[in-house]
Amino acid sequence: MSARHRVCELALLGAACWAGATTAQAAVFGGVEFPQGASSFADAVASFDPVIKSGQPTAPNLVPGRAIGAPDYDGTNNGAKFVSLGDGGSITLEFVDNRLTGSGDNKLDLWIFEVGPDVEDTFVEISKDGNTWSAVGKVLGSTRGIDVDAYGFTQSDLFRFVRLTDDGALDAQSGSTVGADIDAIGAISSVVRPPIPEPATFSMLLGGMTLLALGARRRRR
Repeated sequence: MSARHRVCELALLGAACWAGATTAQAAVFGGVEFPQGASSFADAVASFDPVIKSGQPTAPNLVPGRAIGAPDYDGTNNGAKFVSLGDGGSITLEFVDNRLTGSGDNKLDLWIFEVGPDVEDTFVEISKDGNTWSAVGKVLGSTRGIDVDAYGFTQSDLFRFVRLTDDGALDAQSGSTVGADIDAIGAISSVVRPPIPEPATFSMLLGGMTLLALGARRRRR
């Protein structure tokens, strides 16, 4: 197989995998069905900006990694399974192996697992690249969902980041777990991340194809 054919094969394979990625087995978490199962949940913490006043929230409740993966809050504060944002604090979580998208209808697409001893309101923003953000409302405490289609998005929109910000003007203003307590976020409307994830990567492949074509043309001369 020539180098040129190999580049073409890689490009076509990436496109095929993206268009026809297999669906993971559905699973129910907190009474909500996620068609892509455990892979639906955020995989990484992109940033964590808690607001700490007078030592609150306390250090044991400031572990941002507790917000990634599937929800595991057991209803107690013993061995906390959530991270507290503080009064007005925020956390940005990233989908690594999947993307949040619209459903094409009015069904809920994103689910926020806000837990803990108090129920706090949380502003929600989503982003495709971590630079440009779109506000998609606010969850009014506890576990709640958001329909991203209601904000003008469709199934062609793929979101990599979700930023949650505690509404510091409401709810408790102090305490060891002050602020929204985040256990997990999950994309109900979720698609598998493409094997060739960024436009730059695909451009490199196309560039390689162009160089090979030019080389072949010169050899024919």
